[in-house]
Amino acid sequence: MFIENDLSIFLNKLDQLKSDTIPNWGSMLPQRMVEHLTDTLRIAIGENKQTLVVPEEKLPGMLRFLESDKEMMRNVEVPFAKKDTPLRNEEMELAIDEFADAYLDYLEYYELNPSKTQLHAYYGSLTFEQWNRLNSKHITHHFKQFGLL
Repeated sequence: MFIENDLSIFLNKLDQLKSDTIPNWGSMLPQRMVEHLTDTLRIAIGENKQTLVVPEEKLPGMLRFLESDKEMMRNVEVPFAKKDTPLRNEEMELAIDEFADAYLDYLEYYELNPSKTQLHAYYGSLTFEQWNRLNSKHITHHFKQFGLL
C-alpha cells in the first residue's frame, strides 16, 4: 500500500516529476515537496530538532495511526513545513540530489546508531523502524499528491 523504502525507487519516481507539475491537492510546488521530504530526513537524524506539538497522552493514538494502513490526510499544514518556506536549491535536479544525499545520511546514521531515537513533532521519539514507516507513508502521500503513484 505504501512505497518501499528504497532510494532507487524514490529516484525513479522523482525523475518523472517536472518543476511545473500541478499537485492533485494543496499548494506546494514540486521542488518544495522534494525539499520538504529532505527536511523530514534531516529531522529523522536529529539535524533539524523538533519539539512535540501534540499532548503526550495523544502519542499512543498517533503511533497506532503510524502503524495502520490509513493514509495521511490531505491539506494539513504542519509547523515544520510552512508553505512560504523559500526554496534552497536553484533547480529541481539539485533538490533531488540533496534528497538522495539526505537519504544516504539517514541510512548511515541509523547503521552507526541503531538504537537511537529522534523526536518527531507529532509522533514523539521514533526508532529507525518507526521512521522507516513514517517515511514510507509520508513519501507515498506526497508522491500521490504529484501523480507519481
